[in-house]
Amino acid sequence: MIAFDRPLVALLLLPLVLLPLLVRPAAPSGHPAIRLVPADRASRATAAALRALGVVAIAALALALGGPHLGGGTVERRGVGANVVLLIDRSSSMDNSFADRLPSGDEESKSAAARRLVRDFVDRRPRDRIGVAAFSTTPMMVVPITDRLDAVRGALDAIDLPGLAYTDVGRGLILALEMFGDSTAAESRALVLISDGAGVVGREVQDALRAAVKRTPVNLYWLFIRSKGSYGLFGVPENRSDDTPRARPERHLHILLSSLGIPYRALEAQSPEAIGEAIAEIDRLERRPITYAERTPRTDLAPWLYGLAALALALLGAAVAFERALVPAGTVPLPPFGRGGAR
Repeated sequence: MIAFDRPLVALLLLPLVLLPLLVRPAAPSGHPAIRLVPADRASRATAAALRALGVVAIAALALALGGPHLGGGTVERRGVGANVVLLIDRSSSMDNSFADRLPSGDEESKSAAARRLVRDFVDRRPRDRIGVAAFSTTPMMVVPITDRLDAVRGALDAIDLPGLAYTDVGRGLILALEMFGDSTAAESRALVLISDGAGVVGREVQDALRAAVKRTPVNLYWLFIRSKGSYGLFGVPENRSDDTPRARPERHLHILLSSLGIPYRALEAQSPEAIGEAIAEIDRLERRPITYAERTPRTDLAPWLYGLAALALALLGAAVAFERALVPAGTVPLPPFGRGGAR
C-alpha cells in the first residue's frame, strides 16, 4: 500500500492538475478569426495529448513532493534474545593497560579492549534491544534501550574520552535499572556491569538500589576487569580489619550485589581473551524468547514520479520546439463563406 511522508503537501498540490484543462493562454495566430479555420482532427488530438502531458507532469510532481513510498513499516516478531543494558565504567583507571600502566606499543587499554569485545557481542545479537550507560563521577545514559544497533555501536565508540577519577557505581546501577522501563517487564532483562573497580556505596544509595531492583528485577552480570595487583572479588583478607568497603570496595560491592535477591553472576577477566570468554558466556546465557520489531524494506516512489514528470515536461518542450503553424497566413485561401467550418 502506498503511503506518504507528507500527505498534506500532496493533497494541497493535486488540484493544480486542472490548470492545463481550464487555462488556455492566448497565442498569436496568422488568422484574424481562428474559428474560420477548418476542423482538424490531428490538431485536436495533439492539443488533447499536450494537455494530458501537462496533467501528468503536475500530478507526478505533486505526488513526488508528498514523499510516496511502499512498505517501510515494522512487523512484530518473536525471536531469541534479551533486553540488555551495558553499564560501562569510565573512570580513569580504565584507560590503563591490564598491567595497570599507560598503554605503550601494541598494548590495549582496558576500556578499548572492553569496547571492542562488546561491539562483537552486539554484532552477534541482532534481535536484542540494547541500551548503553556510562559512569564515572556521575552516571550518564549514552543511548536508551533500542533495537537500532547502529546507534548502540555509535554510542560505544563515543565513550572513548579520558575518564575521571571517581567511580559512582551505585548510582550507575540505579540509572541502568531505570533504563529498562515497563515495556520490557515480560521479557528477559540483563544488566551487564563492566568495570575494573568499585567505590564505596553509601547506605542511602544501597537502599535506593534495592528498591530499584525490586521494581525492575534483572539478571545481573559483573564483568570485572582485574588489573595487576588487584585483590579481586573473591579473596578474603587475612586480617579482618582490612575487610572494609573502603579497603576492599570490589569485594564489598560483590557482596552487596549478591544480596540483592536477583540472579547475579560475577566474572573476572585479566586479559582481553578472558574478557572475550566472559562476554561469550553472557551471550550464551541470555538467549530467551523476545518480541522484536522487524522493519520491512521501503521503496521510495518519488524518484520514479520525478522521472515521469521530467519525461512529460521533455515531451512538452519538444512540442513547443517543433510547433509550426498548420496554415501560414496568406498562403492558403479561406474557404467560401457558408462552406466547411466557417460560420
